[in-house]
Amino acid sequence: MQKPSGATDLLIDGDRTDSYEVVAARVQRIAFLTIAEATNDFCDSNILGKGGFGTVYKGKLVEGTDIAVKRLTRMSDSGTSQFLNEVNLISELQHFNVISLLGYCFHSDGHILVFEYHANRSLDLYFFGSTESSKLSWKIRHKIIKGIARGMTYLHHDSCVTIIHRDLKVSNILLDKDMNPKISDFGISRLVSRDHIQTNTKKVSGTRGYIAPECWSDKIFTKKTDVFSFGVVILEIISGKANYKFTNSKGETSLLTCMWRNWEEESLLEVVDPSIMYSSSSPLTMIQIVRYTQIGLLCVQNIPQDRPTMSSLVNIPRDIPTMSSLVVM
Repeated sequence: MQKPSGATDLLIDGDRTDSYEVVAARVQRIAFLTIAEATNDFCDSNILGKGGFGTVYKGKLVEGTDIAVKRLTRMSDSGTSQFLNEVNLISELQHFNVISLLGYCFHSDGHILVFEYHANRSLDLYFFGSTESSKLSWKIRHKIIKGIARGMTYLHHDSCVTIIHRDLKVSNILLDKDMNPKISDFGISRLVSRDHIQTNTKKVSGTRGYIAPECWSDKIFTKKTDVFSFGVVILEIISGKANYKFTNSKGETSLLTCMWRNWEEESLLEVVDPSIMYSSSSPLTMIQIVRYTQIGLLCVQNIPQDRPTMSSLVNIPRDIPTMSSLVVM
């Protein structure tokens, strides 16, 4: 893959991550009976979603706080390991764009994590054929991408520990009442040293469609594998289509391949989510969409060393590039 034209001039925005609000996470052990009461004894009507290791319920504590309860019911060795991993990692994290862990519970019927509740749930519910996509104007999508970038920069470079997420995807991005993104689900994340270069793994972990090529071929992961996933997320947000189940009339089975082709053919508008165009067709919107497509394509390059770092995308002030420096549509 060739770098998209103008790629060397790209940055998410000119704001530094340390200018954004930091959320203090207070993690405590919560009694099982308290959680059962909050979720109406884990009533089916309170289910928010289900994953590979359990179910997430909405709950309300006695004092009125809304919570999201992740109950891990499959207590295999890997399930317990993921639970302990998530508690240990998230308890160290305090950032506006990273989910806050409020508490946890060890119980014979399944270990439990208690998180802050977000009324707008996960980002994937707004895409991939959903009628909800019309609620996401470009202005909101723009804010979501920037927030994810800040959160990932914090995990990679600015937190007290250095974390590789390993499963960044749209379903792991939660949205608060103001549509601010919160990175969630740290079950398979890894804490690494500050000078970390790469780590070998016996098993490829993550979600198909978001896993970087080197994970499959060489069984290694680095910060650049997260950058690849971030690029996929950007392109999915712009197109409204899922990479892992993409097909089109040209026989392409990868959103990334389709986006690269449309970029090279200067026909990007063909793959932009129509909902964006309905909400705004201003010149500034089009400039930003082209710019963010460039960033997404930079991030999903096959060679890890060719991808930018998260900090390089958000930490250096730059202006929006002029139309003359971009590919003409």
